Amino acid sequence: MTSCAKKSERIDLLSPGISLELAKYRKQQVSNVVYNLSFKIPELKVEPIAAILDLSLQINNLNQPLYLDFNADSSHINSVFVNEKQVEINHQQEHIIIDPKDLKIGNNEVSINFRAGELSLNRNDDYLYTLLVPDRASTLFPCFDQPDIKAHYILEVTAPKDWQVLCASNIEMSEIQGDFVRHKFQKSDLMSTYLFSFVAGVFNSTKQKLGDLNMLMLYRENNEEKLAASATEIFNLHHKSVGFLEAYTQYEFPFKKLDFAVIPGFQYGGMEHVGAIQYRESSLFLDDNATQNQKLNRSRLIAHETAHMWFGDLVTMKWFDDVWLKEVFANFLADKVTSQSFPDVNHYLNFMTDHYERAYSVDRTLGSTPIKQPLDNLKNAGTLYGRIIYDKAPIMMRQLEALVGEESFRKGMQNYIKTYANGNADWNDLVALLDAETSEDLMQWSDVWVNKPGRPLISNIITYKNDSIERFEIAQQAEDGSGNVWPQTFEVGLVYEDAVKVMPIKLNAKKQLFVEFVGLPKPNAIIYNYNAFGYGVFPIDYLDVNTIPSIKNDVARGYSYVNLYENMLSGNIAPKKVLDVFIEGVASEKEELVLDVISGKIASLFWHYISEEQRALVGERLESIVYKQLNEDRYTTSFKKTLFSLYKSVAYSAEGKDVLYNIWNKSLSIKGLNLGEHDYTNLGVTLAIYNHEHSKDILQSTLENINNPDRKKRFEFLLPSLSGDEKVREAFVLSLAKADAREKESWVATSLNYVNHPLRQEASQKYLRMCLELIEEIQLTGDIFFPKAWLNATIGNYTSDYAYDVLEQFMADNPNFPDVLKNKLLQASDGVYRAKLIREKHK
Repeated sequence: MTSCAKKSERIDLLSPGISLELAKYRKQQVSNVVYNLSFKIPELKVEPIAAILDLSLQINNLNQPLYLDFNADSSHINSVFVNEKQVEINHQQEHIIIDPKDLKIGNNEVSINFRAGELSLNRNDDYLYTLLVPDRASTLFPCFDQPDIKAHYILEVTAPKDWQVLCASNIEMSEIQGDFVRHKFQKSDLMSTYLFSFVAGVFNSTKQKLGDLNMLMLYRENNEEKLAASATEIFNLHHKSVGFLEAYTQYEFPFKKLDFAVIPGFQYGGMEHVGAIQYRESSLFLDDNATQNQKLNRSRLIAHETAHMWFGDLVTMKWFDDVWLKEVFANFLADKVTSQSFPDVNHYLNFMTDHYERAYSVDRTLGSTPIKQPLDNLKNAGTLYGRIIYDKAPIMMRQLEALVGEESFRKGMQNYIKTYANGNADWNDLVALLDAETSEDLMQWSDVWVNKPGRPLISNIITYKNDSIERFEIAQQAEDGSGNVWPQTFEVGLVYEDAVKVMPIKLNAKKQLFVEFVGLPKPNAIIYNYNAFGYGVFPIDYLDVNTIPSIKNDVARGYSYVNLYENMLSGNIAPKKVLDVFIEGVASEKEELVLDVISGKIASLFWHYISEEQRALVGERLESIVYKQLNEDRYTTSFKKTLFSLYKSVAYSAEGKDVLYNIWNKSLSIKGLNLGEHDYTNLGVTLAIYNHEHSKDILQSTLENINNPDRKKRFEFLLPSLSGDEKVREAFVLSLAKADAREKESWVATSLNYVNHPLRQEASQKYLRMCLELIEEIQLTGDIFFPKAWLNATIGNYTSDYAYDVLEQFMADNPNFPDVLKNKLLQASDGVYRAKLIREKHK
């Protein structure tokens, strides 16, 4: 009977992926883990990579077998030795199973000769890089692929002799072996499996020493202008980030080194690998003509990944249901770092433009999720990532800092780092430390902010007597119809003839009277969320929307544009009226960050929420206004680049195409508008999508003018999606049904956006059903952001009735569609539902 019980228990632990039950058991079963790994990389990427794992660990009980995660085919395993004795290979359901009879309490050695799994190797002709978050380490080598079993790594990589190798550790020795070099690295710092990485390939390199850090950068960029404009700044931004974070946390940089590799077509903006951060090339290398927003985004990205060295790498979540915790820390602190790196920028405005629109884009949808989501198996951990944890969570954290107090909050963060350094912690651990610094009930406060989805719809009841405020009441209702209440603070601006009286609001109930307003003179207008600190959809009924462009405060004006757009999506105001306000805003806006908001909203309204007839009518006026602004001498180069991006996104008329074509072939220049290779490439793409009569020649010439071999390969991949021949585009889309064709995920997402541009949707809409049917496979084969990127680039480009019918039919045909993917689908397709509601309401 005992034997049967144990057998049943073992079956429960054995399942694909890493279940929470298995993770909990292994956490107390094993400790003192060291991975000694060897990889032999051949010249040709089609050849397999031979590998050896020598695993050292302590086993604390033998109640269960030892389960090593290895998500590759069994044929990859050549031999398994346990404590110097060869054992039978037992590989089931993505695990190598080692029988207790071959193990002992105490120190054990496991040696596995295997062929490296390919799923997360990201192999190219002359370089490769690993990307193992959240559970992809087990697709590369056998391991305990859970964040709370931290380990040391001793890595050896044999690679072609002209390749460089970068990992978490410093080099110990290099040995030439014919046409190859064996690189052996020192024992690494302690880290979770998802943070282990190596980059190998043909790279250029440069070093700088700033303070106590010798930093090495690997890169493949060959544009001399970008290198000259960016290299030193990239090092400086890392140095500034480290300095700020050491001061903020009162904890010195926690690892042996801070190196980084800048990779073409990298799937994310960056990834915080210990000692060897990886970045997307286009995010870091900017030329002298980069916009203010591009420079701010680069600063935030570097600060974000550097902050992870403390928040995520040094102190790691116990389980991936708290993955948001490391991301919110990184984004929250990145905003603080950037505010010091760019002292002339309005960082309240920058915070708003960086986070609010992105958070709302998910939180308003039927697929909205809480910041913290349950997770029963790490195979689903990738679905937790998205704008809720990257953008709503920093808004929440800023509210929490205001509630606790800035100094108390900082002290709690310092205690968090000190208490859990080199270990693991969860949200409750942080709340317990912050609780010691405040009298507020943080558990109750965080229940709605962290554990509930959605946002509030704010409303007001105001009465007047003798031209004075008699009653001022604010109410909130959860957009999803629940009873949730978001305690929060924000400001209300009462606009008078010669001044604005700003009143603080602390809203913590469904309906609340604010007696401090009583007796104040009746204002000309009321601007809600004046400081862009609150969260939700705010009233616009006491603000004439046509006056938004004249609001003097940049933050209040910028948020009023965002709020106007959100009210439009809620059906409160017609899209055409909103578009008119934004167009007027272009003509008067002087703040580049606000112009960036206006530009994005105009493009969305123009292509998705007004009718084709309205688009034709408004297009000429819009093109004229933006083109006139482009030719004004008073604007900076950066400001003009933002204006040109807007012009390019809407100028599809015959006259507009002529202007774009003449700029592309350099027969027309606009004073102060300086364009680089990347800009001309994108301009060629736009002309092809607009079906310019010379599209074929434009694309060929664009390809020939690309000097960087990596970017040339990317453009060659994109060409079929840009073709004016529908059959060529069709063959391309159909090819994406095979996983091998989707290997370059960022390229695939870009190409699908081209295929599904509104001007091409009549031809491309027939692929929507196929694209939806592929999403479950894409979750299994793609990296964490790819399922949502795929959906955004397909159904996310549509607002038509046809797309609505396809979506509804797909839902009806798939009643058991996984909830985690259904949420992603509902997030991506929110525009389909919103547009239908808007059309019916504003016929």
